[in-house]
Amino acid sequence: GLGDVYKRQLLIHWFFAGVDDVMAKQNTLTSLVNEGEIKPSQRRSLSEETADKLRELILLEKLPPGMRIPERDLAEVLGISRTPMREALRILESEGLVDHTPTRRSRVANPSADALAQSMTVLATLEALAGELACQHGRESQITAIAALNSRMIEKSETMSSIDFCKTDMEFHASIVAASGNAALVDTHAKYNARLWRARFLSSRRKLGRATTLQQHQDITTALETRDVSAAAKAMRTHIETAIE
Repeated sequence: GLGDVYKRQLLIHWFFAGVDDVMAKQNTLTSLVNEGEIKPSQRRSLSEETADKLRELILLEKLPPGMRIPERDLAEVLGISRTPMREALRILESEGLVDHTPTRRSRVANPSADALAQSMTVLATLEALAGELACQHGRESQITAIAALNSRMIEKSETMSSIDFCKTDMEFHASIVAASGNAALVDTHAKYNARLWRARFLSSRRKLGRATTLQQHQDITTALETRDVSAAAKAMRTHIETAIE
């Protein structure tokens, strides 16, 4: 009847009024962002920044392998609460840099050489596949960016700190994996690579070995630039196997 028609029209009015209200709020917020009244946060979280600081202390062995991590003291020194400290330690635990004592106290991880070698053997296979796929599917802009990272490491190898050299090295490898275009590979590689931060740092820190690293990076870059699938896979695998040794 007419009553039902009226109810339907009223419900439709309420629905679209609600949609209009939501859209109006979204448009207002968008305008505020665009006009600079509200600035999108570009800061990293406090826990991520704390994880960066702790990671550097661990890599430089200022917090040596096996040492119990004094959470409260470190939090006070860094001027933060225990919450971001605990979150930072969880990040480092996922990277294999931190583990726990039987009483659940955090300590710097100290995995055996055999355990690290096993993980790096898997990583060598993942990176060999990444080299193949990057040759086949990588965009020219991606290959150019990889070559630029290679050039930066060559040019600054004598002046770069151990930490910066390692970070650039990791970026070089991550860029090749990204150029593969394979999301499953990117995800799996990230998980294994995170657990091998310290091992790869120890390898890259040896200045006597930098010449070998740089030559191998050049071999990888040349293979990618010429789209030589088999050469890229071989160069990537050889590079990781050298790190294992």
